[in-house]
Amino acid sequence: MEHVPPPAEELVLLDRELARLDARRSQLLTRRTWLLSVLGSAAPAPAPGPWGPPRGRGPVAPWGPAPGHPAPAFGPPVPAARTHSAQNVLLVLGGLLLTVAALAFTLVSWGDMGIGGRSAVLTAVTAGALAAPGALLRRGLSSTAEALAGLASVLMVLDAYAVYEVAVPDADGAGYAATASAVLAVLWAAYGLLLGRLRLPLPLAVCTAQLPLVLWAWAEDAGALWFAGALLVTAALDGVIALGFARASVRVSACAGLCVTGAAGLLVALVESLTAGGPADAVAPGALLLAGAGLALAGARKAPESFAVAGGTVAGLAVVAAVGGVAAAGAPDGWPVLVYLLCGAALLAGVRAPLGRAAVRGLVWASGSVTAGAVLVSLPSVMVVAVGPVTRLGGVWSGAPRSARDAVGAGDLPWREMVAAPVVLLLVALALGAAYRWWEDALRWAGPAVGPRAAWRGAAGSTGVALAWAGLTVLPAALDLSFAAALAGQLVLVVGASAVAVGGLRGGASGVALTAGVTGSAGAVGAGLLSLATETATYTAFGLLLVVFTAVAVALEARVAGSRASVPVAVQAASACAAVVCAVVPAAALGASLGLSVHQTAPLLLAVPAVTALLSARLEGRPVALPVEVSGAAAGPVAVAMALGDARFLALVLALCGVLASGTALRPERRPLAGYLATGLFVLAAWVRLSVSGVSAPEAYTLPVTVPALVIGVLRRRRDGSASSWTAYGAGLAVTLAPSLFAAWVDPHWPRPLLLGAAALVITLLGARLRLQALLVLGGAVLALDALHELAPYVVQVAGALPRWVAPALAGVLLLAVGATYEKRLRDARRLKEVLGRMR
Repeated sequence: MEHVPPPAEELVLLDRELARLDARRSQLLTRRTWLLSVLGSAAPAPAPGPWGPPRGRGPVAPWGPAPGHPAPAFGPPVPAARTHSAQNVLLVLGGLLLTVAALAFTLVSWGDMGIGGRSAVLTAVTAGALAAPGALLRRGLSSTAEALAGLASVLMVLDAYAVYEVAVPDADGAGYAATASAVLAVLWAAYGLLLGRLRLPLPLAVCTAQLPLVLWAWAEDAGALWFAGALLVTAALDGVIALGFARASVRVSACAGLCVTGAAGLLVALVESLTAGGPADAVAPGALLLAGAGLALAGARKAPESFAVAGGTVAGLAVVAAVGGVAAAGAPDGWPVLVYLLCGAALLAGVRAPLGRAAVRGLVWASGSVTAGAVLVSLPSVMVVAVGPVTRLGGVWSGAPRSARDAVGAGDLPWREMVAAPVVLLLVALALGAAYRWWEDALRWAGPAVGPRAAWRGAAGSTGVALAWAGLTVLPAALDLSFAAALAGQLVLVVGASAVAVGGLRGGASGVALTAGVTGSAGAVGAGLLSLATETATYTAFGLLLVVFTAVAVALEARVAGSRASVPVAVQAASACAAVVCAVVPAAALGASLGLSVHQTAPLLLAVPAVTALLSARLEGRPVALPVEVSGAAAGPVAVAMALGDARFLALVLALCGVLASGTALRPERRPLAGYLATGLFVLAAWVRLSVSGVSAPEAYTLPVTVPALVIGVLRRRRDGSASSWTAYGAGLAVTLAPSLFAAWVDPHWPRPLLLGAAALVITLLGARLRLQALLVLGGAVLALDALHELAPYVVQVAGALPRWVAPALAGVLLLAVGATYEKRLRDARRLKEVLGRMR
């Protein structure tokens, strides 16, 4: 077989082709790597390859370095310069310079020219500035056209000013400004419609259109109502523009003008309605408010949903202000708020009107806003009555006040203006309660336009309960009832709130129950404070409150036992604790009734923790047992504080508290805490008694107790090596060391501190040697305190002799040393803690 070409020549050809392919492959791989890096860093699009530009993109630079620029063959192309931002800057600067020049010419050089020259210059420049944007737009230079249009707008304002200065200098300024603004608004609107691609003239026309009517009213010295009418008419024009134009800039400008002028007009009309001298004077402002409401509703029918809701809200508020203003103008002082509340409630009838879903929702919001405003206006009187009983603390059993207003310290307040507060609160509470009770019927009547949420029913019920409590609380003071009637009303209100709370918990209405519980507790506090005015009222009120809170706790316990429904344990515990607190007050009042002093009354208070300890043992295993016991035990510190005035009674109270703690320690689950507490109380009682007896050497009484206690501790440790040193030796050592330390601190001689320090040193060394924590801690603490007492006079003398800067300097050095070795000190503290923890 004959090869054509020969094999040697063909081999050379293949080697050359493979070399070209390798070179091409290397080139493509390099290009691929660069493209990946560009995509990873979101860089500008690369230049096309040597096969030519993509279709439709125009010519591009070939690969490789440009002449005179040694760039890599596959490097990224240089991005094109961004000319638009620079162009805009140049155009803005040019327009500003021309505007400044025009202002300078008009204000400074105007008088140097004749009337013909002035007219010719201004006409020529203005005409040129107005004509140039059209030609520029045809050439695609929109930015330049916008700049010249802005300059033309400024020139037109200067033209108007020039005409005023030359042609009609004696004309009224406000009237001429109104006419000029109207003419300019029309011209700019026509100019913007003629050159539709310009963005500035139409929004400028809308902004200028806000001025003519207001300025005309000012020029005519019109009253406030005329100003309000001018503002509302301007707002109506803005609404028409906002709904009729599709351009966003025009609609935004019109909406902004609508909000400003509409709100201003309605506010002026509202002020005139509120300050009207009678119903006849309130008719004209009411008519303007109704006109504003009609405009708002008309715009809401075509506006987007959010704007429609706002329009419905504004319309509802305007209707209430209009109708309520006429009726409230003839109402007595304090009652106009009720008139507005009724008008706001009547506004809900509009939910059935064919106004659109969004507008109807706005009416509902308006009604709610009026109701909330009426409630807020009525709340100050509630705050006065709720906080006023605190003044009774300064005159316990000082006698019954003359009236309910005097009982809360509010006899001098203007109650004539607040007399409608309970009526407003109770009406709103009644409406919310009815809505809560017949919620489904209310939803069917309102229709789908309202669209309430599921949580609204619970909120309505809770708010209704709170407002009902507020209205009934302030009612006796508003009616100026007697003190007895006010106190009886408060107690009845507590009973009713407690019943609602229990019923709500049983029925699953936790929100209503919680609100009723909180308001009932607040009412109980107020009734308790009011009852401190007389002795009889105190026993009656707190006795009734004790029964009520006990009944609530029992009712909830019965509910828990009778069903599987989950009842909040916190409510039951709070009721039980409140019952215990209500029992403490009569116990303290009993001492005052018997003519006992404060320290003599202290032992009587211990009857409460005794009863609660027994009751807790009876209720063992129930969630309410521990809260009852803890709240009863809280009366112990109160009794100790009351007995501080007499050391003998203090020792007695401490001993009785120790007895109660010992009795509690009989229960296995209370033994660890109550046992130590009983020991400490007995020791304290013994120390106080020794101090009362004038004993100057307490060791004679404490050592006979310490020695047997330590012997028993040694025997205990021999039998049970795991027993703690605190259990074996802690009590015995504390019985002697603590009284001896107190005696050493008040002893002016040196033998007692020396002997105490020596004994403490021996105990400390024994604790360190035998690794007993109780001996080490007690001995070291007593030794340190004893040494501090002995060294204190010398430290004071040295500190007085040193300059004043030495103390802060030493403190700074100490802080620096501690900071420099902070980590080491932390490690030492942890090591010391571990060593103490390993001791028994």
